[in-house]
Amino acid sequence: MALLQNHIAVVTGAGSGIGQAIASGYAREGAKVVLLDVNAQAAAEAAREISQSGGKAESFALDVTSREDCVAVAKQVADKVGHVSILVNNAGIARRNGMLGALETVIEDWEDIIAINLTGVFNVTHAFLGALRAAKGRIVNIGSIQSFVHVRTPSSPAYTASKHGVLGFTKALAAELGKDGVRVNAIGPGFIETPLNEKVRASDPSLVKIFLDHTPLGRAGKPEDIVGPALFLASDLSGYVTGSIVMADGGYRTI
Repeated sequence: MALLQNHIAVVTGAGSGIGQAIASGYAREGAKVVLLDVNAQAAAEAAREISQSGGKAESFALDVTSREDCVAVAKQVADKVGHVSILVNNAGIARRNGMLGALETVIEDWEDIIAINLTGVFNVTHAFLGALRAAKGRIVNIGSIQSFVHVRTPSSPAYTASKHGVLGFTKALAAELGKDGVRVNAIGPGFIETPLNEKVRASDPSLVKIFLDHTPLGRAGKPEDIVGPALFLASDLSGYVTGSIVMADGGYRTI
């Protein structure tokens, strides 16, 4: 039987990149997937591709920074799709500016990154929490190598802080929800080639080299490299795993 048969899985930031890959992977393993993205058109197109490949998918527009919208979408999903048993908090942004730039830029980066990458995880999780507790569900949060380290590239302290926060939130929630049978884990991607960093990769090959020189596998990751860990953490294969982070970083943190 497929790993995720009879599950309904919600994936945020599912219109492209890692989120889209995870949604497609879950659908292949039998889940009915709900793709959420601030870009409604991208989410709808990704859902169509899944449906055309024989999977079951729905999409909704969602700005994870709006608690009211998260609650409203959770109700829509319950009414139109069913009871959610898997949540993947993937939506996020990255900006590579430090603390010493223009004051307005520093403040804007902090507010936007924390609002999406950290508070957004809280907002979506809280909105779906009732359904996840009822289903003894699974939550998978997308962290980063920057849940542990500040990488050796120009990189926003806000991004590092947000991903440290995601890991802390994962552990705290796992401890609180364990008694309800809800498992909460995270994935720590390394340097993954996604639309989020496409412009940076094209304009600054030296930055890419810094990452690859520090990665034992010697290559950048692809969104599909995150699908396996996401399937493991959402399925019964990880039935005794909670409060953990699975690193998918090509070995970055080993050196």
